[in-house]
Amino acid sequence: MRMRRNLLRARLDAGQPTVGTHILSAWPTLVELIGHSGQYDYVEFTAEYAPFTMHDLDNLGRSFELMNMAGMIKIEQTQYTHQAMRAIGSGFQSVLFADIRSVEDAKLAVDAVRAETTMARGARGRGRLGVGMRRDVGTVRHGGTPAYVDALNEVVIAIMVEKKSCVDDLEAILSVPGIDMVQFGASDYSMSIGKTGQYGHPDVLAAETRTIKTALRMGLHPRVELRDPSQAGRYLKMGVKHFCIGWDVRILADWWDGKGAEMRDLLKAQKGKAKAQPKARPKAKAKSRGNYA
Repeated sequence: MRMRRNLLRARLDAGQPTVGTHILSAWPTLVELIGHSGQYDYVEFTAEYAPFTMHDLDNLGRSFELMNMAGMIKIEQTQYTHQAMRAIGSGFQSVLFADIRSVEDAKLAVDAVRAETTMARGARGRGRLGVGMRRDVGTVRHGGTPAYVDALNEVVIAIMVEKKSCVDDLEAILSVPGIDMVQFGASDYSMSIGKTGQYGHPDVLAAETRTIKTALRMGLHPRVELRDPSQAGRYLKMGVKHFCIGWDVRILADWWDGKGAEMRDLLKAQKGKAKAQPKARPKAKAKSRGNYA
């Protein structure tokens, strides 16, 4: 029995570029709409910031399969083991780990994904994940097979480089076997060095450049998040081939802000026209001729 093909892994191994997008809503119909566009290789469910249930993960997993797309989940440090296990079991084929601060954190991330077995290939790391009875193995049909171990080895592991300590010890952290993708987080990094919100500060930009160049030099795949493709230019020049663009909540907020203001302006203009028009003079009443009979 062969597990479902990991399309994101296949593109990374082939040296091909990838494009993803983010959702915070667990509504699987959004994955279907994204899939129908034919423009995206995977969808990141940014679970670090979103409410969801275990049933939501299963439903998202079904939607990834329906649209023949890969699914990535972003999780915070306190949930590494639990959420990674449940997401993979639901059909997610990539995990993005936030809050990496040290080599130990990076090893914990890999441990949360890979199988605890001597079958695991060294380059992909050896972990602590056991046999499950979840969607990825047909619940009770194919658990505990060599194909299951292979599938866990194929899961794409991405980490956030967003803390000062992570940047300071970057080479050692990126040397942990099993890491595939690396993403710099300007928001958290700027806060960790006492320059909150200063994304364009020279220290922040220098750390981002170092992260990307180090990842490329070490044979890893740097990934960049963008609000709009027009921002991709300088990253393309650096050799970045992997981008995740747009967030469902940001897309909605931008539309509501812009189109709401546009509608208000139209109503104000209409009201101004109404005030500018002169009032019609009342018609004079016809004089009565009286009754002279």
